[in-house]
Amino acid sequence: MRYLIVGCGRVGSALAKLLDADGHEIIVVDENASAFKRLGQKFKGHVVVGTGIDYDVLKRAGASTADGFIAVTNGDNRNIMAALIAQRMFKIKRIVARIYDPPRGQMYRELGVQTVCPTTVGAKLIRDVLMEAPWDSLQSFDFGKLTSLSATVTREDAGKRVSDIEDPGRIRIGAVRRGSGGVMVASSDLVLEEGDEVNAVVAPEAISEFAQRFHTAAPHERMTA
Repeated sequence: MRYLIVGCGRVGSALAKLLDADGHEIIVVDENASAFKRLGQKFKGHVVVGTGIDYDVLKRAGASTADGFIAVTNGDNRNIMAALIAQRMFKIKRIVARIYDPPRGQMYRELGVQTVCPTTVGAKLIRDVLMEAPWDSLQSFDFGKLTSLSATVTREDAGKRVSDIEDPGRIRIGAVRRGSGGVMVASSDLVLEEGDEVNAVVAPEAISEFAQRFHTAAPHERMTA
């Protein structure tokens, strides 16, 4: 895949190196040439000096053939403007913009621009640490409106089916890890065993319910097959 990243700050450079290491073709745009030093000597992608809200700069960077576009400069306005140019003038389908102001996220999502808000995600993670939540906060989607959590099945819930734990529209079990058997996709009729690790997508209003059910659970690492 070919990805165009606007902004070579700490986030942009880290993302560029990750995608580059995964074998993707990466082009990074930044108006400050010295910012590219963050990419290191092992970076195999390309760099373009210029502003990400300039049509000619993005065209020179290859936006017309990019599979994805990421705007992670320090300014919300610049990120959104760059994302809209990528969407409307270059017809790039996969677009993500970093937005620090949470209320603006919904407006831009309605325009078809996927946004990530470090403000909301960071606040949620800090809240979970303060609450000593009995799970790993693995992912945050849609400005923190949905959270992916994992916890361990207690003796009280052993023998119950996944459907007994789920609450439609509020708690959805996606995967279960059982001993050394690896991770399995959770079916509604799967019978849970004590010690199973469940991964659930939880709505904010159901977090307390999830916490109470798994109040004895200990934190776990991200599930891997």
